[in-house]
Amino acid sequence: MEKQSAKGWLYLLPAILFLGVFMVYPLIDVFIYSFEEGYNSASQTYYGVGLYNYSYVLRDPYFLQALKNTFILVIVTVPLSTGFALLISVALSSIRTLRNLYQTIYFLPYVTNTLAVGLVFMILFKKTPYTDGLANLVIGWFGGEAIDFIDGPYWAKMFVLCVYTIWVVMPFKILILTSALASVDEVYYNAARVDGTSKWRTFVRITLPMISPTVFYLIITGFIGAFKAYSDAVALFGTDLNAAGMNTIVGYVYDMLYGNSGGYPSYASAAAIILFAVVLTITCINLLISRKHVHYS
Repeated sequence: MEKQSAKGWLYLLPAILFLGVFMVYPLIDVFIYSFEEGYNSASQTYYGVGLYNYSYVLRDPYFLQALKNTFILVIVTVPLSTGFALLISVALSSIRTLRNLYQTIYFLPYVTNTLAVGLVFMILFKKTPYTDGLANLVIGWFGGEAIDFIDGPYWAKMFVLCVYTIWVVMPFKILILTSALASVDEVYYNAARVDGTSKWRTFVRITLPMISPTVFYLIITGFIGAFKAYSDAVALFGTDLNAAGMNTIVGYVYDMLYGNSGGYPSYASAAAIILFAVVLTITCINLLISRKHVHYS
């Protein structure tokens, strides 16, 4: 038994070393940097240790704007993308003809380059001297006025970012949920038909509980992915996200390191630790909620 245990640890050793070098050590290093005030990466020196970096970041209007944008993105996109993906997956599971074709079509945005999709969305929504974009064309059909969704008001830019994020993440969720629905035992559905159970009640009482672990997994990964959003905003609004008012927390960290306000690794580390704490807290809350609502067979 001890030999088998040692053998198992030996197999795990490469993965443990990899995680230790590229994940655990950088996290500890960033945590230390976040307390070093005035850290200079060139000379590897700092003039004090304390909470000033956190105080500065939490008072920085750019960080507060990035925090607001990120939370709106999380609150809007995670539930909507998961709900739409579940609806489409159920519809795909109920059809027989051309199912594989539809699954391929829905999965295409996931394998398409993020910046390419962002360019298409920018063309659809951006108002230029030559065209108002397809979105404004549709708005005009209903008698509305043209809106610049890319360089216009904040709510319009946030709307485009949320739609774009949902479009990008939904294909992966559809793929996972379709596989989960296919794994549900037909015996349960046959028993429901014999009892004359309605389709809605079958979905709520059988389908949803059976795939609840998959739904919970997608919600958790969706929260984490949305909190790490950055490339989506860059694809739509360019690299100067602070000027556009559409920066995210990850974008703020990048700017503090390499952007126009770069050269402040201590501030970037503090912002990164704050992001880590927020994601960890929300993940723990979701885990507590899952104990009551997730059913593992």
